[in-house]
Amino acid sequence: MQRLTLCLGFAVALLAGCEEIPTSTAPASQPTSSATSSSGMTAQQAARSFAQVTRRMEPVIESQCRARTSGQNCDFRIVVDDNPKSAPNAYQTLDENQRPLIVFTVGLIAMARNEDELAFVMGHEAAHHIEGHIARQQINANAGAVLLTGIAAAAGADATGIRNAQQLGQVVGARSFSKEYELEADQLGTILTHQAGYDPLRGSEFFTRIPDPGNRFLGTHPPNAQRVQIVRKTASQL
Repeated sequence: MQRLTLCLGFAVALLAGCEEIPTSTAPASQPTSSATSSSGMTAQQAARSFAQVTRRMEPVIESQCRARTSGQNCDFRIVVDDNPKSAPNAYQTLDENQRPLIVFTVGLIAMARNEDELAFVMGHEAAHHIEGHIARQQINANAGAVLLTGIAAAAGADATGIRNAQQLGQVVGARSFSKEYELEADQLGTILTHQAGYDPLRGSEFFTRIPDPGNRFLGTHPPNAQRVQIVRKTASQL
């Protein structure tokens, strides 16, 4: 069974905050001229759709990034991970030069049913950078590590116990506001999608095809219904 991850990417595993959500999609295959995606598009059609969405979304994303931030790198790179073994996935991270990077796997591109869904996912991932979620989650992780390390030390833990407490604190801290960050990204992603001329409501139908993560304690993603509600509320105000 493939797994779909729509989350904020991090280089450090403990700070990743990524939650794998099982899907019923078939394993991604190497694109060929005769391959057909789950949406009924050929691989070539899916590739053209992705290129078109990127051309329309990127200037809007960068313009809004500059308008909403100060001193932040807004020169986005949007790339495709063409590894046929990669699960359907899209994430935002930073490259070695701190340039914002949005990565789509071929599996996720094939999974999208229309350009509105591709645009919405792209807007969502771009919103993570614009909202400063990587930096904010790093701060939360550090604070959690300091707190639990202090508690462990006060309780007389040995070096191993303190190290374990530090690692646990990083995980707990990183996940403390993860759901809120996802909803923030959905909200701003809705705006970005709309400004690029796509339909965010149609785009958010992507949520209907992935299992609901529910409202788990320290889960990284909020319930799908809550995410759709945010999209609808935001779109109604545009």
